[in-house]
Amino acid sequence: MSQLLRIATAGSVDDGKSTLIGRLLFDGKSIFEDQLSAVATASAARGHEGPDLALLTDGLRAEREQGITIDVAYRYFATPKRKFIIADTPGHIQYTRNMVTGASTADVALILIDARHGVLEQSRRHAFLATLLGIPHVVLCINKMDLVDFSEDRFNEIREEFAAFATKLEVADLTFIPMSALSGDNVVTHSAAMPWYDGPALLHHLEGLHVASDRNLIDTRMPVQYVIRPQQADFHDFRGYAGTIAGGVFRPGDEVVALPSGFSTTVTNVLGPGGTKLDEAFTGQAVTIELADNIDISRGDMLCRPNNRPTSSQDVDAMIAWMDTDLSLSTDSTYTILHTTRETRASVKSLEYRLDINTLHRDEKAASLGLNEIGRVKLRTQKPLHFDPYRRNRETGGFILIDDATNRTVAAGMILGETQNEPNIVWHSGAVTREHRKTKGSTLWFTGLSGSGKSSVAVEVERRLVASGLPAYILDGDNLRHGLNAGLGFSPEDRQENVRRVAEVAKLMADAGVVAIVSLVSPYREHRDAARAGHEADGLPFFEIFMDTPLEECEARDPKGLYAKARAGEIPEFTGVSAPYEAPQRPDLLLRPSDGDVDALATLVIERMQRD
Repeated sequence: MSQLLRIATAGSVDDGKSTLIGRLLFDGKSIFEDQLSAVATASAARGHEGPDLALLTDGLRAEREQGITIDVAYRYFATPKRKFIIADTPGHIQYTRNMVTGASTADVALILIDARHGVLEQSRRHAFLATLLGIPHVVLCINKMDLVDFSEDRFNEIREEFAAFATKLEVADLTFIPMSALSGDNVVTHSAAMPWYDGPALLHHLEGLHVASDRNLIDTRMPVQYVIRPQQADFHDFRGYAGTIAGGVFRPGDEVVALPSGFSTTVTNVLGPGGTKLDEAFTGQAVTIELADNIDISRGDMLCRPNNRPTSSQDVDAMIAWMDTDLSLSTDSTYTILHTTRETRASVKSLEYRLDINTLHRDEKAASLGLNEIGRVKLRTQKPLHFDPYRRNRETGGFILIDDATNRTVAAGMILGETQNEPNIVWHSGAVTREHRKTKGSTLWFTGLSGSGKSSVAVEVERRLVASGLPAYILDGDNLRHGLNAGLGFSPEDRQENVRRVAEVAKLMADAGVVAIVSLVSPYREHRDAARAGHEADGLPFFEIFMDTPLEECEARDPKGLYAKARAGEIPEFTGVSAPYEAPQRPDLLLRPSDGDVDALATLVIERMQRD
């Protein structure tokens, strides 16, 4: 049997989308007797002589009362040649956002047009959305031909009008089929009423549609959804990474790299449902991958090939479709962004333009986006996203935005690429490069609980490096809050900004040939990973040094009396007491109190730095 085909229907109100799907189900013998009986009863109550096939998909009471589709209705059916999933999407302009939802995973879009009315605003809207969403195949179903006497001239007129509009779009495969969904003409069987049409009936066209080549089998991608660590004794050494393959092919023996860490390893096993070992797995398959090395990988990370990596960036250029009725998008707004399995925060840096989907005119003066409006935006995310352009990979190129206050999905987005530098903000390269400097800078990032000994070891490391002739400087967390980071609190968001600022200063110092010694609690793993990623992107050495001193010992030391105040409730959000600390999983250097005194620990730090 051929591949599963996902279909989305679209069109203006009352163009016959639900009736067309009902006809496909009815003539395709995919309706149960009780369903048909219920439809017949409902149809008789509305005064219809025969069954109203639209009722097979208009499942909501509100839809039946109004005679329109409001929500997205999914229907499944099969023929001897293929299996199908159909998304019956709303046609009314008020529910365009639901159309975006239904079409986001479709292989083919069926855009219906009433032969009496021709190409309407909603027809153009949905055609544009279909191409924007990357649907590779579009079928223009010119419906209700029986109401224009099956006129070939009317069919050609509509075809020419739509074809002229389609030249402004990126449509890879466009087909025109005249039909009457109500009477079944050219839906499942060829119509004798239109002998002038020599093309296939709709179902025959869908059965033969080739979609295998639409999948991206070149760019190997698997966003990690879950790390599997069974508790059974027989599997105590097992560590698997579960997810759905978003591109390419995975086979045992393949070399892969994990992002954002950049560590490479080899695939040892690819496991399917039930733990079945697979020789290979393709795009769309849900699998568990076992790796040769236990490297630091968690939800939101991505496996790919070392020489074929997605773009990793915090700056994203994207088209978005706004979907919220009450809120509007404006610059400097912040949302939660869900991209593959990664969740982070994203701020809207600019709205480049709002698009008029009827004329495709760009309104570059637009200040906001409202319901059903589409625009191009530049986003800045807290954590780097690992993405491909949406037109290359719909899985790694798509995302949604969620409003934190209401927890509603407010927009669907399609990534165009990485945001380029603003034209008025240009990076100026100097004549002196890192190679010209007498000393090579780096960053030593000390992390650990308050009282763990970070500052004491950092001070001794700085003293020794300067005495040896190597410039070094301590960026102490408490000291920086007197100036650079004054005004920042201790919420997760403020802590993230605190780390970001310190990391940027450390990068500048390391690039200037100075060893930047950062002493910062920096409790969240993702913030430290972002600091590392920023250094590695500029080719600067970064060493994460974890002062692994137990909480009990830190609290017993309590050199600043902070733990006592935190236990008394005087300091809210204190790490280790009322706020979490995420210990590094693979630090460059792990230091414990049992490793020696301050002098011994400083020696270990300098030795580790000099090894690289």
